[in-house]
Amino acid sequence: MGNNSVLTKGSLLSSHTMVLAEPAFSVNWRRRAQRLQKEAHVFYIVFKHPRTRWYTRLVAACTAAYVFSPVQLIPNFIPVIGSLDDLLVLFLGAKLLRRITPPAVMAECRNLADAAKTRRNAEVRWSISVFAPLVILAAWVLAGITAGALMAAYIYH
Repeated sequence: MGNNSVLTKGSLLSSHTMVLAEPAFSVNWRRRAQRLQKEAHVFYIVFKHPRTRWYTRLVAACTAAYVFSPVQLIPNFIPVIGSLDDLLVLFLGAKLLRRITPPAVMAECRNLADAAKTRRNAEVRWSISVFAPLVILAAWVLAGITAGALMAAYIYH
């Protein structure tokens, strides 16, 4: 190992520091999980949309019922295969829903899901902006009470 060589994650640099870059596959999986969560919300809105046809709702309901049902073709307690059949049913149900839902309804539902996500993010930011100062204030008050009690114990002892 040369003096100026830079190796992958966990390798030593010339200054003996660790490289802690996040692996690409973890970022990719996180992005996929976020996309899957958004698609689930879109399908929920499609299910509730008034212009959705009855057979589209039936496909959505049957897909969700199979995933959440305790009675399945391959039980979930079988380590890998039990979860794979759930993923296969979800994949096929989502693909079929995309195909049989009218494009105008799907576009409208995607816009509604984006707007709902923006509202949720704003609500979370607002609650953090209210909650965080209260926690900091409580910590300072507790520190002040503790300091006062310690000083009183020192003086009167």
